[in-house]
Amino acid sequence: MTARSAAFDLSGTPAARVLKLRGDWTVWTVGPVDAELRALSRDLGPGVSVDIGEIGHVDVAGAYLIDRTVRGASFENTETPLDLIGDNDKVRRLLQTERAAIQSCPTREPHPHGFIAMLARTGHAIHDAMDEGLANLSFLGATLTTIAKLILHLLLRLVGLERGEQQRGRMRWAALFHTMEVAGLNALAIIALLSFFIGAVVAFLGARVLQDFGATIFTVELVAFSMLREFAVVITAVLLAGRTNSAFTAELGAMKMRQEIDALRVLGVDPMEALVAPRVLAMLFMTPVLTFVAVIAGLIGGMLVCQLALNISPVLFLNRIQENVPVRHFWVGMIKAPVFAVILAVVACRHGLNVGGDVASLGKETTSSVVQAIFLVIVVDAIFALWFMELDW
Repeated sequence: MTARSAAFDLSGTPAARVLKLRGDWTVWTVGPVDAELRALSRDLGPGVSVDIGEIGHVDVAGAYLIDRTVRGASFENTETPLDLIGDNDKVRRLLQTERAAIQSCPTREPHPHGFIAMLARTGHAIHDAMDEGLANLSFLGATLTTIAKLILHLLLRLVGLERGEQQRGRMRWAALFHTMEVAGLNALAIIALLSFFIGAVVAFLGARVLQDFGATIFTVELVAFSMLREFAVVITAVLLAGRTNSAFTAELGAMKMRQEIDALRVLGVDPMEALVAPRVLAMLFMTPVLTFVAVIAGLIGGMLVCQLALNISPVLFLNRIQENVPVRHFWVGMIKAPVFAVILAVVACRHGLNVGGDVASLGKETTSSVVQAIFLVIVVDAIFALWFMELDW
């Protein structure tokens, strides 16, 4: 099919001008009108509407040329409203995506020294931390809303009130199960191995300390309490933060750099549904499973040390756990697992979607994602400890 040449007409009054576009606006067709639009943009002024109803094909080059004409001579002038008229959703989405992708070049600011500068940096750091917290809460709300919509659509489809395979509101089962395998099952071995050694170390330390009081038998309870309540779930969360959290951020960041996420939006696919929701649900399903495996591995490591170093048989070890360790300690650790899973997935996906167009931004966001996830896990674990202490759990 032969491409139609790009053309335009300017009509209306000086206070309300209409720029009517016709033909195909692609990299192959916008060359002849580039100079005319560049000259027009200097005198166009505010209050111009763009009629996109008769545009055929359009690509990023054409969208940039249209937006540059509306913005005028200043490349960083993103405050000029983009008033679009005409029924052409494809062009509308591409122009809105192109406008959102404009990034201004920051100027280098001087770095003063001294006590006042230290106070200023401290204030900026506190302000940035508060902004990060609000951004995480906002992204968490958007994620929960998206998951609720997916579950609602799924329930309606199961009861027969909604039919068809709409692009929006559709659960991506393949992405969900693939992420469960990559982020969950593939991490099973390293989590079990590390938890085994953590349980063995706790048993060694407990035996060494309790030996001075003639109470080495209580090493069993020490291993059980520490693994059930704290170590299993925290070690699982920290390992997932270093392994899976960084992978999520890097994957989404690479997609953002290659403009794949912008392409999804142009196609009408919500990235929250296609990319974020499957990762959050996969972590929500797999983290309790990995925590349970970590508990079993830690108890096995402690039991092995008790048998070799303290001559406590496995039968006695398991009997003391059954008799002296209430089952609520197991549920304390399991309750934390889904909370940590949501924290890890939300932080990873938010930082991945915040990646800019360069590799330095990808590395910065990946590092920030891992550090912030581990920090939040430790803080939330401390809050859980205080809460369970007040509940006498």
